[in-house]
Amino acid sequence: MSKTEFKAESKRLLEMMINSIYTQKEIFLRELISNASDAIDKIYYRALTDENLTFDKDSYYIKVVADKENRLLTISDTGIGMTKEDLENNLGTIAKSGSFAFKKENELKDGHDIIGQFGVGFYSAFMVADVVTVISKALGSEEAYKWESEGAEGYTIVPCEKETVGTEIIMKIKENTEDESYDEFLEEYRLKGIVKKYSDFIRYPIKMDVTGRRPKEDNESEFEDYQEEQTINSMVPIWRKNKNELTTEDYENFYAEKHYGYDKPIKHIHISVDGTIRYNAILFIPEKTPFDYYSKDFEKGLELYSSGVLIMNKCADLLPDYFSFVKGMVDSEDLSLNISREMLQHDRQLKMIAKNIKSKIKSQLQTLLKNEREMYVQFFESFGRQLKFGVYNDFGMNKDELQDLLMFYSSKEKKLVTLDEYVSRMPEEQKYIYYASGESIERIDRLPQTEVVTEKGYEILYFTDDIDEFAIKMLTAYQEKEFKSVSSGNLGIDEEASKENETDDHENKELLDAMKNILTDKVKDVRISKRLKSHPVCLSTDGEVTIEMEKILQAMPDNQNIKADKVLEINPNHEVFAALKDSFASDKDKLSLYTKLLFNQALLIEGLPLQDPLEFTNDICKIMV
Repeated sequence: MSKTEFKAESKRLLEMMINSIYTQKEIFLRELISNASDAIDKIYYRALTDENLTFDKDSYYIKVVADKENRLLTISDTGIGMTKEDLENNLGTIAKSGSFAFKKENELKDGHDIIGQFGVGFYSAFMVADVVTVISKALGSEEAYKWESEGAEGYTIVPCEKETVGTEIIMKIKENTEDESYDEFLEEYRLKGIVKKYSDFIRYPIKMDVTGRRPKEDNESEFEDYQEEQTINSMVPIWRKNKNELTTEDYENFYAEKHYGYDKPIKHIHISVDGTIRYNAILFIPEKTPFDYYSKDFEKGLELYSSGVLIMNKCADLLPDYFSFVKGMVDSEDLSLNISREMLQHDRQLKMIAKNIKSKIKSQLQTLLKNEREMYVQFFESFGRQLKFGVYNDFGMNKDELQDLLMFYSSKEKKLVTLDEYVSRMPEEQKYIYYASGESIERIDRLPQTEVVTEKGYEILYFTDDIDEFAIKMLTAYQEKEFKSVSSGNLGIDEEASKENETDDHENKELLDAMKNILTDKVKDVRISKRLKSHPVCLSTDGEVTIEMEKILQAMPDNQNIKADKVLEINPNHEVFAALKDSFASDKDKLSLYTKLLFNQALLIEGLPLQDPLEFTNDICKIMV
């Protein structure tokens, strides 16, 4: 019996398979079951065009049999089978695909597509097997043939006996090594788990003899093991069912079965598209953030199937980063089973699916915000930070997409509000959307800088997330209304009062210059305040970097020592100002003491660290004696 050499390309691929370029060796079972499903599909298609052939779906199945004693794993099907020529062409040449050739030669009908590249997927068997034997009998043929190979050196094909049409693939599973345990591919529970993971939605039954335990007939106090053939795949995926047949509970059960999360989803999105590109998808908006969501360990992505066969656990390309919280799956008949991650990044069809998914998610969130406000608030408290990051990221490229989904705490409403709601309530004379930043709502409530804005009756948005100001700086404006921090140099409020303050600045220029010199490089300027009403002092900023932004930037690992241009503002109507004027006229040492105390008080109000706490405590003691 002569051995035939593999073609050069096939030999190279086979050597890679034998040396196992894949860390997940379990995918061999997915590949072989997919090929078996293809073989049954071909009979189904033949029955559509051949009136002499009837297709009784109950007669077609795939069987998985493990023989632990002899280390044999067999995958058999009742599909169309292969002739000697088919075996040579499909198993001897890489990318010579029985499925692809069939697809090219025949016009597909009734939505049944032929997926998979038989030659490529088949070779994955050599990741776990020393010897692979294929016994096949083709539909309409009297002869059966056995193809056998021990690896890259070649294969043999000889006639053999087989009563029924179909194919058996018999693998002699490798012995364990120090690094790899191959025994798992002979274990019943492991094989069931792999089928469930990758092939649960193959449209034909995948059968297996499953071990059960029952009381003995003659003695019910004793138990015995027994074997029972079971179908171990569900066959009909939920995403291919009519939406009208499904209940909320069905979707929640699917969410739990797929281990998308331990919570219940807030909403689901069921998509069925049958156009230029065909796909089904079920997406979920979770209720709670996963424990690792805001960490580098979190991996976004949707499960990606090709005609019911899982090809990727997490396809990141299907979701933009700002919607990375979405869980779920996509199944398309138009994607190749063997598509790689690199190919996916450039796949036009996948990009079309991703674009549509992005639109559907946004639409669902907008509907949630409009019709189920409390539920949207619950969602936003969990994932709003990610939406804000989406506004900031990529130089604001997605800000128009996301701005209407943002919410911030309102000083007037005492709850989360949208930017649209804020703008709709603005008085006619109000020029800006005002915001204040701080570590908490309670802390912002007490900020001196909010006094003049609040007195005018203007609403203030509270920014408590570290990303908030960065996102707003990228947004710049909403409905042509610019954002303005209550700590910014010019608030655009009460021009007459501003002119009065400019006069005060001029009259007290020498005092203010002296205070600025005392603080040297700590502040950019010292000014008479236009915003303080009851508090003696506060800090404001000139320029783009605010005090809260400085805190965040200083806390980053790559701290570049970026600081805000701070301005110390003094309330001219407070008793403290009179004491400053007196000390300037009569006691320059006391002026220095008061100035440093006021600056440190302003730092404490902002939650900034004191440069010299010991000096501060000593200065307090000096005014007490």
